[in-house]
Amino acid sequence: MSHLYQSLDHRGIFTFLDDKRFENGDSISEELVKAIEESQVAIIIFSKNYATSRWCLNELVKIMECKTQYGQTVIPVFYDVYPSHVRNQIESFKEAFVKHESRYKDDVEGMKKVPGWRNALTAAGNLKGYDISN
Repeated sequence: MSHLYQSLDHRGIFTFLDDKRFENGDSISEELVKAIEESQVAIIIFSKNYATSRWCLNELVKIMECKTQYGQTVIPVFYDVYPSHVRNQIESFKEAFVKHESRYKDDVEGMKKVPGWRNALTAAGNLKGYDISN
C-alpha cells in the first residue's frame, strides 16, 4: 500500500489512505464515509486476509454503493489472490466467511451484514482490475 500511495501522491493525485489523514479525536467512520463519498476513484487492494476484516468489508459495501449511486470508478487490485476467489468467496474468502457466520450466528444485526458483504465482493470481483498474483 505504501508504494502505491507514494506513487500516486508523487504524481499529484490526492490520495486518501485511512490511516494517514485522521487527526486525533476525529471519528474514523464518519471521516472514512465522507472520503469514500467524495472520491472519484476507489482502488481496492484484495489480499488473502481481506475478508477477515469486517472493517474492510464494510468499506467495500460503501464503495460499491457509491459506484452505483454516483458513478464512482472502482479499480480492484488482486494481490496474491485470484479475482474468482473474491467473486465466488472461495479459498481464504470462504474461510473468513465461515468465521463471520459463526461469530454472528446469534446476532441478527450482524448476520444482516453478511449478504451485503458477499454481494459487494461478487460485484467487485466482476470488475476489470489488476491481477498481481505473481
